[in-house]
Amino acid sequence: MLNVDTIKNGLVIDHITAGMGAKIFHYLGLDKAPFCCALIMNVNSKKSGKKDIIKVDNIINIDYSVLGFIDPNISINVIKDEQIVRKIKMELPDRVENVIHCKNPRCITATENYVSHTFRLVNREKKQYRCEYCDAPHSAGLIG
Repeated sequence: MLNVDTIKNGLVIDHITAGMGAKIFHYLGLDKAPFCCALIMNVNSKKSGKKDIIKVDNIINIDYSVLGFIDPNISINVIKDEQIVRKIKMELPDRVENVIHCKNPRCITATENYVSHTFRLVNREKKQYRCEYCDAPHSAGLIG
């Protein structure tokens, strides 16, 4: 059995879709973090079969809308003095800015660097977003 130390003050990012943990770990910059953090992959889960978990022994600033975009099933436990003091459930954000990039070469975002890449949620069930400028589609969970 794998044993990871208890978090004293930090975050536990739980219920990550199996295989997505490494992408989130890297996106959050935890691979370069000067504090203790752990990525645990393919953990048995009654709800989903397998899941990934990230434990961070530090309170860090996270853009929750980005995590909701990457994986809306994520939940975050905020830990203080080894106790859960807050639970945060992610959901698909209505809008994301500068998280993904429009793939349409004719979009204004491709030629004008000052224009932010902004997408709006158009179909929650299908996790479908569209560029606010050219209407190009993009699916949640895919960063790039």
